[in-house]
Amino acid sequence: MEKPPRNAKEPLISGWLFFRYLAIGGYVGAATVGAAAWWFIVSEDGPQLTLYQLSHYLQCSAENPEFEGLDCQIFESPYPMTMALSVLVTIEMCNALNSLSENQSLLRMPPWENIWLLGAICLSMSLHFLILYVEPLPVIFQITPLDTTQWMMVLKISLPVILLDELLKFVARNYLEFAKVK
Repeated sequence: MEKPPRNAKEPLISGWLFFRYLAIGGYVGAATVGAAAWWFIVSEDGPQLTLYQLSHYLQCSAENPEFEGLDCQIFESPYPMTMALSVLVTIEMCNALNSLSENQSLLRMPPWENIWLLGAICLSMSLHFLILYVEPLPVIFQITPLDTTQWMMVLKISLPVILLDELLKFVARNYLEFAKVK
């Protein structure tokens, strides 16, 4: 409300805003795939595959020496899909917080000033927990409950999207808007 209305001839999405959407979208995609890969490769309760095995999972068979001793059914596990879904849901809730302002920091526009947004985020996360932990919903959605370690990884992968957008907002406030004034 402090800014005058934008010029009607200006595009709705500027080049910088488009870049921000691409950067955030790239992070969302990488984080979602990375969460599933984490379960396959790193997780202690996962199969601890090699990157080659994961990237060539369609070649998994008892005859293939690269997959010796590996049950190919592991690629049907609901854990990687649940990790990916949980990261995606959590990142989108963080993005909802990021969208409070196009260029202002969350420190300047704190989320608790928009109680409706916080309520919507709580409702969305509650529904996500519902499909994860209330039978028969995990079976219907083909997902599985996550343990504490897995949830900590979901948060570690998801929360940096706030820092990324805060950095991009900082650049917009301090360098791009300054250039427009000149």
